[in-house]
Amino acid sequence: MTTRTIMIDRDIDRSLDRISLEIVERNHGVADLSIIGIHTGGVFLAQRIKRKIEEREGLVLPSGNLDITLYRDDWSLIAQNPIVKKSDIGFLLEDKRVVLVDDVIFTGRTIRAAMDAIMDYGRPLSIQLAVLIDRGGRELPIQPDYVGMVVGVAPNERVDVLLDEKENRDAVVLSRR
Repeated sequence: MTTRTIMIDRDIDRSLDRISLEIVERNHGVADLSIIGIHTGGVFLAQRIKRKIEEREGLVLPSGNLDITLYRDDWSLIAQNPIVKKSDIGFLLEDKRVVLVDDVIFTGRTIRAAMDAIMDYGRPLSIQLAVLIDRGGRELPIQPDYVGMVVGVAPNERVDVLLDEKENRDAVVLSRR
C-alpha cells in the first residue's frame, strides 16, 4: 500500500479557519446557530470550528455530537453487532440553524443518515454541512456547504483524516491499495 500526505496540521487549521469564517458570513452572524459533529472525526472537527467561531465572536454556541450507526441504510452489512456511540444534543433544535460537521464526504449516505437522526431530535430551521475533505463519488444528491479541500480519489484509494485528539497528529493521508 502506498500513502501520500495531502494535508498537514497547518493546512487543516487554515481550512478550519476559512470554514469558520464562511459559516459566520453565510449566516450573517451566529444568532440561532449550532454545531453538531458526526462521530468520530466530525466531532473533533466540530469542536475546533466551534472554538474558532466562539473566540472570534465572543460568545458560546450550542453544540453536540451525533452517532448515526443505526440510521445507516447499510448498518446490517457493516457488522452483526455495530458499535453504537453516544449522541449528545443538549439543546432544542427548533429555530436553530444547524451546521453538521464531518471529516470526509463520499457517497452522501452518512449525511443522509445524520439528517434522519437530527430530525428525531427536532426540526431545525436549516441544516448546513461542513466537511474537511470532499472526495467525490456521490450516490445521493447531497453536497457540502463548506469544504476544506476537494480531492479526486480513485476507487482503489482511501482518505484517512488523522486528528490530534485521537491519532496524536493532524494529517490527511491518501492511501492506495
